[in-house]
Amino acid sequence: MSTEPALTPAQRDDLRAVAAMIIPESAEYKVPGADDLKIQADILATLGRDTKLVREALDYLARLAAKPLADLDPAKREAVANEFRSSGGAAAATLTRVVLQCYYRDDRVLRSLGLELRPPFPQGYTLEQGDWSLLDPVKARPAMWRRVP
Repeated sequence: MSTEPALTPAQRDDLRAVAAMIIPESAEYKVPGADDLKIQADILATLGRDTKLVREALDYLARLAAKPLADLDPAKREAVANEFRSSGGAAAATLTRVVLQCYYRDDRVLRSLGLELRPPFPQGYTLEQGDWSLLDPVKARPAMWRRVP
């Protein structure tokens, strides 16, 4: 097992900068931004299988910026972020997903949304019944898999 950190210090700085752009702090709703230290620690602790694509995304951001993203002024940072959104592909999508998933499991954020601070199970959540007939076209399609003898 490698003892090497998941991200370099420069990548961690860029992660904080881009996370703040994805979800800025809101005084109105009394929630932190995604650059909050607790949320950043959660991101770093749970990168797991997404580490490679997150590294790629952060390296791509640094190449677009021609230096660490965190070192740019806000206007230039925004221009680089716009380019990244349009050309970052799977790495950009993964970075965004990682930031969002960690942000929306933070207790402060859940409280601001009026959600109970508990896991979904064993109590579960009740879902309203929908229109099951919407699945009829899917059920009517021919099988898309090969049958095993």
